[in-house]
Amino acid sequence: MINLQGKAPKILVIGDLMIDHYLWGTCDRISPEAPVQVINVQRESSVLGGAGNVINNLHALGAQVGVMSVVGDCEICDELKALLNDIKVNTNHLITQKNRITSKKSRIIASQQQVVRYDRESTDEISQESQTQLLNSFKNLIANYDTILLSDYGKGVLTFELTQSLIAIANENGKKVLIDPKGLDYSKYQGAYLLTPNKKEASESLATNINDDASLAYVIKKLKIDYDLKVSLITLSEQGVAIYDDELRVHPTKAREVFDVTGAGDTVLASLGFSLACGYGIDDAVKFANLAAGVVVGKIGSATATLNEIIEYESSLNKSSSDAHIKTHDEITILSAELRSKGKKIIFTNGCFDLLHAGHVRYLETAKSFGDVLILGLNSDQSVTALKGANRPIHMQSDRAYILAALEAVDYVVIFNEDTPYHLIKAIQPHILVKGGDYAGKEVVGQDIVEELKLVQFVNGKSTTKTIEKIQQGK
Repeated sequence: MINLQGKAPKILVIGDLMIDHYLWGTCDRISPEAPVQVINVQRESSVLGGAGNVINNLHALGAQVGVMSVVGDCEICDELKALLNDIKVNTNHLITQKNRITSKKSRIIASQQQVVRYDRESTDEISQESQTQLLNSFKNLIANYDTILLSDYGKGVLTFELTQSLIAIANENGKKVLIDPKGLDYSKYQGAYLLTPNKKEASESLATNINDDASLAYVIKKLKIDYDLKVSLITLSEQGVAIYDDELRVHPTKAREVFDVTGAGDTVLASLGFSLACGYGIDDAVKFANLAAGVVVGKIGSATATLNEIIEYESSLNKSSSDAHIKTHDEITILSAELRSKGKKIIFTNGCFDLLHAGHVRYLETAKSFGDVLILGLNSDQSVTALKGANRPIHMQSDRAYILAALEAVDYVVIFNEDTPYHLIKAIQPHILVKGGDYAGKEVVGQDIVEELKLVQFVNGKSTTKTIEKIQQGK
């Protein structure tokens, strides 16, 4: 996968903001009043939806996100702003229009199945005054952003006149505009960099059924020509994503168990915008978006995908090398917090692992058995020399890290320079610290930070020092 770690492009999202509200419960009986299920609601949650889900996805990827939209003067709007503030997205450029209701979609979920949805919203076009205010703000803000995303849910914010004006201003300023379209008439998106319709939407927009390679080629080329797009793109569900600029190509995706496709289109738009804003080409951006979408369809509800989840997913498809499991201090700090938030039990161990042998592997397999994720702190070359002497290490740190990262038991490797991993343990905050059995009765560095210390006995006769001695003795 392209390297997007540490990237923080500035991306502006404009479109229909809404709240996705969920009531989670169980169903054990049918109502005596009518032939309907009785749901025992156990908890409820609210997340950003619509254009807000695009924002959530960008935030999860690490982008600096701005937002512009028109909202109602209602309690739902206050809730919406609170959700945006929670992820530190500025709401100063949200325009309030009287007598308008901000969209809120409530879903009742029982045993992981959606039972019913009810909506509260305004869907009429925003006023001319609101459009003018949005446009004036856009002219003042556009220089601050790398890429513009328009998320059209057909709720009235992206009118024909406003959309065309936004695209024209963006093009004048050399900014790419990516749009998740709505409806049958795509003429209001004329001049955009690309659109992200799915196969059904693209077919309906041109009244041509996509049922083979020839019809796909016809539709995707016609979309590019008719609407003056720089790149024509159609998402093909489990078949992947088709793109056309000078030639047609399809980037396939890997099938996985699909729990919920809610918001998958938002993830595609956000991940495309994120990677393009980082300076990557359209093919790399599409490959990245395919992976991101593969993550979110495995979750329930409007979901997001972090860079770490995407890397992990790619690894599960056997498309990543061991390099993907070697992290910097900053990367492992962020990743560890993410793992803890998901309830994962983190194990940490450390060592030089100069000449890898069976004793090392068995030790690491035992360590991994204590929890969910094993993070290995690897002494740097400098640190090994300080501990073992001038003739060590035998293998340089990059080689040792790569070999260790390839082991099934090891999830992540982090190289540290200090004589002890104390600062690394403090950053990771693991649940369990694992050390060799020779530490019995001794003070272990980092023991004060973790919840539990586990000592694992080494395999008799297996050690790097003894191996080196045999080599030196010619045995």
